[in-house]
Amino acid sequence: MSGPEPGRPSGGGIRAWAELLRVSALFSVPGDVLAGAAAAGRRPGRGTAYAVGASLCLYEAGMALNDWADRAEDAVDRPHRPLPSGRIAPAAALGAAGLLTAAGLALASRAGRPALTVAAALAGTVWAYDLRLKHTPAAPAAMAAARALDLVLGATATGPGPRRTAVTPPARRAAAPGTSAQDARPGADARTVLRVAAPAGALAVHTYAVTAVSRHEARGGSTRVPLGALAVTSALGAATALRTLRKADGAAALVPLLPAALYVGTAGTPLFHAALHPSPPLTQRAVGGGIRAMIPLQAALAARAGALGTAIGLLGLAPLARTLARKVSAT
Repeated sequence: MSGPEPGRPSGGGIRAWAELLRVSALFSVPGDVLAGAAAAGRRPGRGTAYAVGASLCLYEAGMALNDWADRAEDAVDRPHRPLPSGRIAPAAALGAAGLLTAAGLALASRAGRPALTVAAALAGTVWAYDLRLKHTPAAPAAMAAARALDLVLGATATGPGPRRTAVTPPARRAAAPGTSAQDARPGADARTVLRVAAPAGALAVHTYAVTAVSRHEARGGSTRVPLGALAVTSALGAATALRTLRKADGAAALVPLLPAALYVGTAGTPLFHAALHPSPPLTQRAVGGGIRAMIPLQAALAARAGALGTAIGLLGLAPLARTLARKVSAT
C-alpha cells in the first residue's frame, strides 16, 4: 500500500488523529466482544453494547499510548507519523490515551462488576505492553492476552438472558432471580468457561503470531517469523473447518467454512509474500493483513458457536476495513 514519503507530513487535524488512532483497525475490535457473547451461548444485549464501546475505547487508548511511548524511535524509523512530524503534540496523545482508558472503564462498569474487572485487566495489559513490554520477548504474549481478555469481556458483559440453544428442560428448583434454569444447573459455569476458552485461545494464538511479525515491520529481514505465522493461520483455519465438518447437519452448519477460508486468505497471502521477500513494506502489509484477518476469524468463531447472524454481520465489516486501510494504515 502506498503511503506518505518518509519525513513528509500527510495532513493534520482529523487526518492526523485518524493515523494516530489507526482507525482502519477499529473494525477488528467489535468482533472480539461479539464472539465472546456467542461463545457463552448468549444473544447480544445492552451489556454487550457497553462492552463493545469499552473495547473500542481501550483499543484506541492503546494506539495513542503506543505512539507516545515510541515517539523517539518513530522519529528515526517513521518520521511521517503524527507525533514525530509535529502534527500532534505528545502531551495530547498521552492525554487521549488516559481519557479513552477512563471512558472504556466507565462503559464496562455499566455492564456489571465482572465486566469491569475484565476491562480493568485488559486496560492494565494494554498499558503494560505499551510502556514496558513492547520491546521485550513478552510482547507477543501480552498482546495475545489482551485479545483473549477482550473476548472474555464480551462473555462476561452479556448478562443472563435467553440462550440460542433449544428449549431448556424444567428445573427441579427455582433459579435465582435474573438467572435462567440452564445457568442454575451444576457445572454450568465450568462449561461456560470451557466454551469461552477455546475461541479466546484461537484469538490469542493468532494475535501472538501477528505481533511477532510486527516486531520486524520497521526494518524487515525476517523470513522465519512470517513463515511461522503462516503456519499458525493455516492451522487455525483448518481446525475451524474440520470442527465444522464433524458437526455438519445441513447447509447452515457449513456456514463457518466461508469465514475460515476468508481468514486464511486474508492473513496467509501477505504472510507468504513477506516470507519470500522480507522487506519492510511487505512485512507491514503482512501485519495489516493479520489485523484485518481478525474479522473473518471472529466470524468463524461466532458461527461455530451457533451465532450465524453475528457471523454474517461481522463479515460485512471486512470490506469496510479493507477500504479504509487504503487511506489510513492499520499499522
